[in-house]
Amino acid sequence: MFLAAYSLLLLMMMMIGYIEAQNDAEYWRTLARKQLDDNLNQKPIEKRAKNVIIFVGDGMGLTTVTAGRIFMGQLQGKLGEEHVLNFEKFPNVGLSKTYNTDKMVPDSAGTATAIFCGVKTISGAIGVDSRVERGNCASQQGREVDSILKWSLAAGKRAGIVTSTSVTHATPAALYAHVAERGWEATVNDPHLNALLNGSCKDIARQLVEDNPDINVVLGGGRGMFFPVTARDPQASIRRGMRVDNKDLIAEWQKQQQQRGRKYKYVWDWNELRTLDTTNIDYLLGLMAYSHLDFEIDRRRFTDFASLADLTKTAIQILQKEKQNGFFLMVEGGRIDQGHHNTKAIEALWDMVAFEDAIQTALGMTNLDETLIIVTADHSHVFTIGGYPKRGTPILGLSDFGNGGLAADKMTFTILSYANGPNNQRRNITKEDTANRHFMQQAMVPNAGESHGGEDVGIFAQGPMAHLFRGVVEQNYIAFAAAYASRVGPYASNYTVSPTTTPTASPCNPASDCDSAFNGESHSTTHSMLLFIIAIGMSLF
Repeated sequence: MFLAAYSLLLLMMMMIGYIEAQNDAEYWRTLARKQLDDNLNQKPIEKRAKNVIIFVGDGMGLTTVTAGRIFMGQLQGKLGEEHVLNFEKFPNVGLSKTYNTDKMVPDSAGTATAIFCGVKTISGAIGVDSRVERGNCASQQGREVDSILKWSLAAGKRAGIVTSTSVTHATPAALYAHVAERGWEATVNDPHLNALLNGSCKDIARQLVEDNPDINVVLGGGRGMFFPVTARDPQASIRRGMRVDNKDLIAEWQKQQQQRGRKYKYVWDWNELRTLDTTNIDYLLGLMAYSHLDFEIDRRRFTDFASLADLTKTAIQILQKEKQNGFFLMVEGGRIDQGHHNTKAIEALWDMVAFEDAIQTALGMTNLDETLIIVTADHSHVFTIGGYPKRGTPILGLSDFGNGGLAADKMTFTILSYANGPNNQRRNITKEDTANRHFMQQAMVPNAGESHGGEDVGIFAQGPMAHLFRGVVEQNYIAFAAAYASRVGPYASNYTVSPTTTPTASPCNPASDCDSAFNGESHSTTHSMLLFIIAIGMSLF
């Protein structure tokens, strides 16, 4: 008890000293000079990137970055606002425009296709261009687009995928699958989805195993998508597989690797993963949960499971054995997004901690001079930091308008809130524990689940050719800049810079299938835009 009280007293004294230091104008002058000197001394690394790692914080909009920064700073005993995340130290920063071709506010399928394949597409579609009709199996034929992962494999590099969601979820799936509907993760007991597949389109899990045996590392959740309903899950026998086609894709993956004479391993047990001898493994499939991995807050409280950082470490150990050509790796902090959908900021922020730890792990295992590391998000959320809370107020706590902490309705409110979501009833939360594991931030507009946001998201980059990531760019630019940096895909051979041009849409030939380029939503969007332009024109007269 005495030791705890003494530690708390020391922490309070440190914070008081820090606040007093910030009250001195010279503190800010010194800080600015240091930042200026760092920038002046920064030189671009203009050489080919041997390795590329793309970190995707799913749903990690700029508000989430800020809240995560404050949260992690406060976990370390700081006021919070002054803390700096690992990727915020990267010298090159830009913004990415996230819209889908048919939606102002995007979904993860379309954004992941843009990030990894270099082509924007419609909401809900994965690894296909926007001529596809969502949910129409036949329409995806001939619309497939390949990803930077496949470009890297073709260049002789190793490649890997790490995610805290199911490996068949939208973001990781865009690296290897081509589907007109992101819901086609497996042939599950859903007559509607199976009818749409129509027997001629493979589900995402099948595509991973049957069409992509050369991916060196796949680590994440989603085990249930890979074995039949007749089999029980090895971790929780009460659960059965989800597949109704009676395929055991895990056994099929192992058979494929064995036939190719490879050093391979399949794991589902966390303890086995921890003790894995990666020196004797070139191909690893790790399905570490029946569905998604646990939220980080639950992993720390209740389980002894490995972290996203542990998965990242294992992946890099296997991938970096390719000494000559290097590797490509994607790491997704996928449950940041799902915490926001639940309007539980505590879930999202703890998964930001897990994401930050994974980035730190990669930084410690790679060489800055040969590894391009990109940190970005696929989209944002309708998540805000509001009121006028005092410096150092717990980020999960109550806010203030300067009038005793009450809003105009005479009730308290939290610093963090959502524009829409399930918890839209105003109530007085003065006596509630707003940092509780199950507390839901209040929302303005009622909805079953909170929605994505449509604003730009950040791109943070360091390493060879990282200076290419600057300004405000279309999201699909990321794939092309990363491909150029590592000389894969469209830039596998020498590339000559062409004169600046603006792309124009190709005219439609009535004899072609031009109409298939637009689904009903796209026509509606075009019609709405025409009405908007007409209205603007009329207002001028």
